Amino acid sequence: MKLGVAHIPEVLIDNTDRNRTSPFAFTGNRFEFRAVGSSANCSSAMTALNAAVAAQLIDFKKEIDTKMKKGMKKEQAIFDTLRLYIKASKPIRFEGNGYSDEWKEEARKRGLDCETSVPLIYDAYTSDQSVKMFESIGVLNEKELHARNEVKWETYTKKIQIEARVLGDLCMNHIIPVATEYQSMLLDNLYKMRAVFDKEKADKLSKEDAALIEEIADHISAIKTNVDDMVDARKTANKLEDARDKAVAYHDTVEVYFNVIRYHVDKLELIVDNQMWTLPKYRELLFIS
Repeated sequence: MKLGVAHIPEVLIDNTDRNRTSPFAFTGNRFEFRAVGSSANCSSAMTALNAAVAAQLIDFKKEIDTKMKKGMKKEQAIFDTLRLYIKASKPIRFEGNGYSDEWKEEARKRGLDCETSVPLIYDAYTSDQSVKMFESIGVLNEKELHARNEVKWETYTKKIQIEARVLGDLCMNHIIPVATEYQSMLLDNLYKMRAVFDKEKADKLSKEDAALIEEIADHISAIKTNVDDMVDARKTANKLEDARDKAVAYHDTVEVYFNVIRYHVDKLELIVDNQMWTLPKYRELLFIS
């Protein structure tokens, strides 16, 4: 990497596919967002990043000018300021796997924010530091930041609400009925086994069917219980008037059921007869055009 500055040693350009282990990777001469969702919009992130860069460049210029007024040469003033910036930015520089638990633990050690709740992360937009930065360069004022957060919280709530309703509908109208039907077939087979063979042989031949019947019953019960609890949690969250409180409630008390329900549905998908399963299975998604 030719910087054209004699004081700085040769720097090799990174030729690795860095963006596979970083959600926001520096890939040699640019930063990249990785795996942005099809419904996602990078505009808010780009606004914040560009505003932060602009604010930092203004501060950088002021520091250089101050040092030059004191008699320091321009090049030396730049090097001295960059040296301070490099030391100050050390906590946020990480070249390992940014998706790993290793980074979460390392981030805590470095004193970085490790919040994972989306509604709470939005609070960063209206922190004193953020408001000061946005207002200093005339991008957004405090009222505009709060207004945008209201929209973000409402959008988050509606998305989780829709996902919860769809998940509940799929479970109650597709997953449970099909699993119950398959369970009934196994029960019928078990009954016929005992009608044809003596008890000892029938128990031996139908041992696996009996185990599957019990396993299916456990998963169905878990799905029904968690869907009912999720619906109750959604009804409770809907009573909240404040947009932030409602979004936090949806994250903390509704969204938490998604993975639990999915676990039991995935288990049933592996058990139920492929011909009976009304939804595409994961292995089939590769071949659906």
